[in-house]
Amino acid sequence: MRILLEKRGGDLLLVTGLGSTTWDAASVADEECNFYLWGAMGAAAMVGLGLAIARPERRVLVVTGDGEMLMGLGSLATIGVQRPPNLAIAVFDNGRYGETGMQASHTAESVELIGIAQACGLKETFDISDEVGLRDFAARLHNAATTMFARLRSAPTSRRACCPRATASS
Repeated sequence: MRILLEKRGGDLLLVTGLGSTTWDAASVADEECNFYLWGAMGAAAMVGLGLAIARPERRVLVVTGDGEMLMGLGSLATIGVQRPPNLAIAVFDNGRYGETGMQASHTAESVELIGIAQACGLKETFDISDEVGLRDFAARLHNAATTMFARLRSAPTSRRACCPRATASS
């Protein structure tokens, strides 16, 4: 999250999904142009699409997790048809449902988010597994002339590490 937001500038609108993406964004840069979806699972990409259409002069970055993206897969079809040039979606994919106990998500099996995004018409896709790839994607965020989709692979961590409100009994 720090790398995605370190050269943010004043024009980037940020929409975060349920769970750790919201906690991480708030800890890195809690700003008034952040829109946190604390409990609206599956809605981040569609909220980002709405903002991108309503504010075409502003860049919109949606940052969410694999569980939320799986819940809102239909949003990728709508985004693929609309293709706003000012929208970027970054999905942190650890192959786990972090908010409900770290069960394996479908991306831990055979579901490929990049393939789904491409099948929905998103041409500019990034499958990121290292810091170099992440920095490249972050640098492109501000100047891209097309809708962008990135899957950021990450290792599963404990629920406690990804969810600050989790207690020892969680």
